[in-house]
Amino acid sequence: MRVKYRGEPDPVFAWNEIIPCLFMGGHVRQGPSGERIPVVVGTEFDVVISLYRKDGHGPAETVEHHCREMPDGPLTAAQLADICELADTATAAVRAGRKVLVRCHSGYNRSGLVVVQALVHLGYQADDAIFLVRYRRSKWALNSHLFVDYLTTGLDVASLLIDLDG
Repeated sequence: MRVKYRGEPDPVFAWNEIIPCLFMGGHVRQGPSGERIPVVVGTEFDVVISLYRKDGHGPAETVEHHCREMPDGPLTAAQLADICELADTATAAVRAGRKVLVRCHSGYNRSGLVVVQALVHLGYQADDAIFLVRYRRSKWALNSHLFVDYLTTGLDVASLLIDLDG
């Protein structure tokens, strides 16, 4: 499930390097005439983390692939725990010098949750990590205020607060 927030355009690039070995991308990009072009991942990365899945978009069978489909909206405590687990996977791979792609539909919000949390694990402050993602990927990255709130509150605290509401 994907939500359009403010009529954001499809990204121009299939993926962008946020820091060395950590990339953020999606399943579609904008072509030169504005047309939507599918993004297919082959063997460009050692690890691919997908928060949205579409048949025929890869990665190759030989690539380590972690797929947890997430809504592009409010998340449960269990889903936030999955985000943290995927961020741990990305962090460990980056520290090992492996190329990691984190992707969702457009590569803006769900992938941003995992990438920012991985950056936090790597020593960045949440606000700095959010800025870096927007600078390197797109000004449209993390345009979900809810997702930004999760990150600036801390995913562990956000998860506890969600459990209290449930």
